[in-house]
Amino acid sequence: MFSMIPTAALPRVPSITPLFSPTRPFLHCHWHLPMAVTSRKHSFIPMSSSYQVGGTSKSVQQEQSGDDDNTSHYEALLKGGEQVTSVLQEMITLLEDMDMDEASEQVAVELAAQGVIGKRVDQMESGFMMALDYMIQLAEKDQDDKRKSLLEVIKEAVLSHLTKKCPPHVQVIGLLCRTPQKESRQELLRRVAAGGGVFKSENGTKVHLPGANLNDIANQADDLLETMETRPVVPDRKLLARLVLIREEARNMMGGGILDERNDRGFNTLPESEVNFLTKLVAMKPGKTVQEMITNVMQGKDEGADNSEGEEGDSSSEKFSGGIAGRSSVTGRKPLPVRPGMFLETVSKVLGGIYAGNISGITAQHLEWVHQKTLQILQEIAFS
Repeated sequence: MFSMIPTAALPRVPSITPLFSPTRPFLHCHWHLPMAVTSRKHSFIPMSSSYQVGGTSKSVQQEQSGDDDNTSHYEALLKGGEQVTSVLQEMITLLEDMDMDEASEQVAVELAAQGVIGKRVDQMESGFMMALDYMIQLAEKDQDDKRKSLLEVIKEAVLSHLTKKCPPHVQVIGLLCRTPQKESRQELLRRVAAGGGVFKSENGTKVHLPGANLNDIANQADDLLETMETRPVVPDRKLLARLVLIREEARNMMGGGILDERNDRGFNTLPESEVNFLTKLVAMKPGKTVQEMITNVMQGKDEGADNSEGEEGDSSSEKFSGGIAGRSSVTGRKPLPVRPGMFLETVSKVLGGIYAGNISGITAQHLEWVHQKTLQILQEIAFS
């Protein structure tokens, strides 16, 4: 069922003999994990002349640091891959003697994954999720839906068990991330804010909801957003969109909405990229063109495209920005692209200033329209 075919530099992981018949298509899959990691030393090639620092050249220090990072990454990925293999082996042992039809097969696999992961979650290697995500990417690249589905069942089981060990507000965020309908998320937030409890879901199963504070939920989502959005490249735009929706919906449910003093956190100086983009939108009439501009940016295109040069890019002219409204940049460095969370935060800050000053007019209406359209677009991105 599963075999890992590493590079020549890696030890071979024992393969798992196929134990499922072709009549069980969900489980019967043959796959490989080509470990794209090399243990070859001295792979770092300095591109500029070195100089001595305390008896050791800077290029040698960088090379040694790079080798250490590669080695630790290699070891974590290998250990994680071995553990994924072990999980699959135990699942096979549990399922091989079961007499089940295709309809009950997926349920049985999910139960087996929950049972196996439940016993092992405290001993998970740090590279387990990294190896699992890598395998899922390979399955997606190979267009192997059955293999991908099996791996995602395991990932869901891991996340479910880890979530139970988290504080209540973090557990709620995990539940909200798996709730596609806006109305259902709002109902979940209401019940959580009221103290939680045991409720019946739509399919009749009982769901235990912890009690949690709306402000804690919004702040936790905001902290996660900040971590994701300050990176040069956003790793998961679907997750990012879900976190933005959770933050905004939790804040909106608090008494004062966007004017609630508890929402007055985050940046005090409005970010350049978001201000420039918002200025462009406000200068145009609300409609299809503006909506398409927002959609493109939320999807990581145009002004929202990731910086390819990374955090420690070169000092070329591309690193410099025109600043706000064409003026020179304060820092002289190119700002991050427009990010969904920071963009909505900017809109809310500007709206809050308008409402606090009792200034009404077209600008406020326009900003409200932009805010609502952005949330609609993020809903489509998050759960499409």
